[in-house]
Amino acid sequence: MTDGERNEEISAFLGERIVAGDFPSAVYLVAEGGRVRFRDALGHAVREPVERGAALATIYDLASLTKPLVTGLLCARRVESSALKLDEEIRHYLPEFDEADKMGITVRHLVTHTAGFPAWRPLYITTGGVKEQTLRVIAAEALESSPGRHVRYSDLGFITLGFLLERISGAPLKELARREIFEPLKLARTFFNPEMALQTEVAACEAGNMYERGMCGEMKVGESYTGWREQLIWGEVHDGNAHFLGGAAGHAGLFSTASETLRIAEQFLARFSELLKAETCALFHTNMTEALEEARSFAWQLAATKDSTAGPDLPLESFGHTGFTGTSCWIDPVRERIFLLFTNRTHAARTLPFVNINGVRRRFHQLAARALEPR
Repeated sequence: MTDGERNEEISAFLGERIVAGDFPSAVYLVAEGGRVRFRDALGHAVREPVERGAALATIYDLASLTKPLVTGLLCARRVESSALKLDEEIRHYLPEFDEADKMGITVRHLVTHTAGFPAWRPLYITTGGVKEQTLRVIAAEALESSPGRHVRYSDLGFITLGFLLERISGAPLKELARREIFEPLKLARTFFNPEMALQTEVAACEAGNMYERGMCGEMKVGESYTGWREQLIWGEVHDGNAHFLGGAAGHAGLFSTASETLRIAEQFLARFSELLKAETCALFHTNMTEALEEARSFAWQLAATKDSTAGPDLPLESFGHTGFTGTSCWIDPVRERIFLLFTNRTHAARTLPFVNINGVRRRFHQLAARALEPR
């Protein structure tokens, strides 16, 4: 078998989901033991205003994959060097959180989504449009639970981690990522804020901010806000808070291709990592939230979580993450397998909410895992 050939069963399945309207395009890549086994590109990366077919080199907005692939990786490097301590209260690094109800929040709580922060707030509205107020506004948010009591997935926690990295490193997050991840791994199509010249090589997203506008309406926030993007979001970050924060934030903003994302994903596997020590990689498949609602490790969800998108065919030690735009990355540390599925489900959608593709993700992992087994 040559490296990276098309798997007929996986491609046929994803092709069916494109026809069904789940998403306009899909690019997948499956690797094992440092070797690409299966990959393909299907559908249209752009349907409107022009049609552009998806290719293996298509650049996708990875959305929340930014959390583990950039923020998690950068934090792990600092835990490894002792510049960051997992059980240190974040007020030690960010005095803005020296508030009575925030004093118990540690770095561990942030990376495992157990700090108690709400999932999302439209910071571009709640800050009054002043970026410099972001940390103060997050620190003033009422917690939904005491730190360490529940797993509550939160963008706010990882936005805070992004600021924490900047504060202790003295450099913008995008510069840290470029210097410590993109350049050492020789990544040429991975970045925050793609250059306009690359727009035609990027998969398109939603037209305007209709989804976030709807959420704000439900929350009765921002009735007078006039800063909504109306145009097709194509070549700039889809997430409204990441866009407000300059396109690079701790929770979203990363753009990449499947093959270059594979290079980053390999950094979480002990035998292949060039950026972390082998013992540090154990953090990513260690359950840090025993007896809570989800099994969470350092910046990742574990397949031991009930109904995770890993599906039943990945071992419980597997760890992964999804992105709102339709992306996902799952890593099996036992068999050294990496499963990447990129779609742009928010593009050319006729109705809201967008299609829930978690079932597609589970079936993809099932087909891929079975295809890797000896016959």
